[in-house]
Amino acid sequence: MINVAAADRSWQMKGLCRGNHSYLFFPPSTVERKEERERREIKAKAICSVCPVNDDCLEFALEIKEPYGIWGGLTETERRQVMSRRAAAGV
Repeated sequence: MINVAAADRSWQMKGLCRGNHSYLFFPPSTVERKEERERREIKAKAICSVCPVNDDCLEFALEIKEPYGIWGGLTETERRQVMSRRAAAGV
């Protein structure tokens, strides 16, 4: 794995999460009901699924252990699961 945190981050400018959709990728500052969160996450993940920098985004979030939001198409919980699997596999 490359050191994404120290590497060139110009990929971030190409992320489809930038701009008008950015609110979908992080929970609001107010209370969010489960159904609202699920709808928001589905929309965000749909954007991630066609994003040209999805892999870079996910690797960056995993490397810096990003605790919030959807990065690379995965939620916080999903990223923790990836990290656990990688640790168990010795990756």
